[in-house]
Amino acid sequence: MSSTAPAVPSATAASLSRRLLLVGRAVMVLLILAAVVGQLVTSLGFWADRGDPDIGQNLVNFFSFFTIESNLLAMVVLGILVAAQLGRPRIARRFDVLLLCASTYMVVTGVVYNALLRGIELPQGSTLGWSNEVLHLVAPLWMLLDWLLSPRRRDLQWRDLGVVAIFPLVWLAYTLLRAPLVDDTFASGHAYWYPYPFLNPENHANGYGGVVFWCVIVAVVVLLGGALLIAYARWRARRLEPVAA
Repeated sequence: MSSTAPAVPSATAASLSRRLLLVGRAVMVLLILAAVVGQLVTSLGFWADRGDPDIGQNLVNFFSFFTIESNLLAMVVLGILVAAQLGRPRIARRFDVLLLCASTYMVVTGVVYNALLRGIELPQGSTLGWSNEVLHLVAPLWMLLDWLLSPRRRDLQWRDLGVVAIFPLVWLAYTLLRAPLVDDTFASGHAYWYPYPFLNPENHANGYGGVVFWCVIVAVVVLLGGALLIAYARWRARRLEPVAA
């Protein structure tokens, strides 16, 4: 006589996985918040110590970094996921697209910073070390792992890649149009302000040609990253039943 063992271990493992995701997401929300606030407080102190005449402009600059904006978006979507696991709100396809955007931007933030910007020296005392690592390494890695390990099936289409591209394009247009209008003479001696060196035409032998080149490279990274996340989500969707967020 044969008998079939109950699927309790599997159900228990799935429940444990969801609980670990819940805790991890909640911790990451608090960690990102602490990292952004900690860096902001550090920056405010740095600006005050050197006697910056326009703190307001510096605040706008602070929140103009793609790193800060992508981390704040990630914090929001992780918070929504935590709330969804606790019963509210109900997750729908529009949120899946928003989560795709946040995950892509965070992965790109991690890749671009660690590949192009990590070695750049900043003024002593201007950067909070642990915050920098959270925003550029820990949080991007978490968003990638969350995407790969979450048991929930994501409802995504290839056309959603166009949605992913919207914010980086808007951010790039805003940055390139605003940068020449920001007088940063007091801090850097330049009558402009670019958040990242590769966007500054003066850092390239061929001026804006170099800017265009690096913008294309970053755009490829964004689209490739988004495409890989969609491909993985669609592959998983063919193998998973919908489960809680």
